[in-house]
Amino acid sequence: MAAVSKRIRSQAPSEDGRVRYRADIQGLRAIAVLAVIANHMAGWPPGSFVGVDVFFVISGYLITGILLREFERRQTISFTGFYARRIKRILPRACL
Repeated sequence: MAAVSKRIRSQAPSEDGRVRYRADIQGLRAIAVLAVIANHMAGWPPGSFVGVDVFFVISGYLITGILLREFERRQTISFTGFYARRIKRILPRACL
């Protein structure tokens, strides 16, 4: 438990409330996406579902961190608020 709380504190939001950029996590996500794209275009690497799995595991890790920080701040989690923030962030870009 101490390791988890230490990890959460190390990823604590900065003064403006945003979590620091994690280049290592974003790099792994990029590799996973590239593996899926390469499989669709050239059939390599075989079994590109691994790229999809890796992408979802990393996304789950990041989402869990967001929800844990919200719980630490408010002592509750608003799934409605969580999804509203995601829609507000993703939908405009998806429409373009």
